[in-house]
Amino acid sequence: MEQKWVIGVDLGGTTVKIAFLTIAGDLIDSWEIPTDNSEEGKNITIDIAKSIEEKLNKWNHSKQEVAGVGMGAPGPFDYETGIIYNTVNLGWPDNFPLKERLEAELGLPVIIDNDANCAALGEMWKGAGAGSKDLVCVTLGTGVGGGVIVNGNIVQGVKGAAGEIGHLTSVVENGAPCNCGKTGCLETIASATGIVRVAKEFLADAKTTGELQTTLNEQGTFTAKDVFDAARNGDKIACDVISYIAQHLGLALANIANILNPEKIVLGGGVSKAGDVLLKPVEEYFKAYSFKGVAQSTKLYVATLGNAAGVIGAAWLAKA
Repeated sequence: MEQKWVIGVDLGGTTVKIAFLTIAGDLIDSWEIPTDNSEEGKNITIDIAKSIEEKLNKWNHSKQEVAGVGMGAPGPFDYETGIIYNTVNLGWPDNFPLKERLEAELGLPVIIDNDANCAALGEMWKGAGAGSKDLVCVTLGTGVGGGVIVNGNIVQGVKGAAGEIGHLTSVVENGAPCNCGKTGCLETIASATGIVRVAKEFLADAKTTGELQTTLNEQGTFTAKDVFDAARNGDKIACDVISYIAQHLGLALANIANILNPEKIVLGGGVSKAGDVLLKPVEEYFKAYSFKGVAQSTKLYVATLGNAAGVIGAAWLAKA
């Protein structure tokens, strides 16, 4: 019999990433299928099971040679039952029995965790966090997500809400509204959408003071990448925006490190691709706001797995 494989599934609102890996974490195959959220998402688990079975047949690998399936899913859920409480983009009704449905369709054991947690596990297993058992992963994308790993285990919290780094309060008064229902969350500042929002505010302020000298589109039709590019070229407003964002992100990371003192904080997501124009000021603020022992022992790293982190981390669940 061939060695056991593990299967990772990263469930998103638009696509589902799936991968076969060995128990050691060597990638065998990976692919994507569209997420069919029509008819209350009834076809999602059916499509995943069908796609996995087709690929197993292609590889001439039986289900008996699969140790299990790990899945990263968005939204809060019950870790023991695998019931997902509510989702925004998948069409499922509240309290959807995700684990039960996928196990029934596929005939394999399934373990589910939050998608951000899976990204953290992926970076710990095969990415920038490899070799570390204590790390924090922060994903800076359309939103801000996070996963906390202590002694090799994901910290889930009593209701599975641990690691919601994006919802740390960064602006106590008059903060921007967040999709979570609060105001002033880190996500409203350090996400891709938050960066654009902050830049628009800075542009509006510059107009009122008559100091509007910028290469950014004054109509507000620009992206976070445009802000970073402008800052690299010395645009004053863009540089001020980056400094503001870096201060808030550096402070949040320092507060996390002051409590947990992880070996590594791994920054992933599209925003992390900005490179030194963002990361250098973040590191400076991180060192300024973390006390000496933490500043010397906790280091910041950029994630290396990209969009594959979630599916690799999900596969790790199946082998653990």
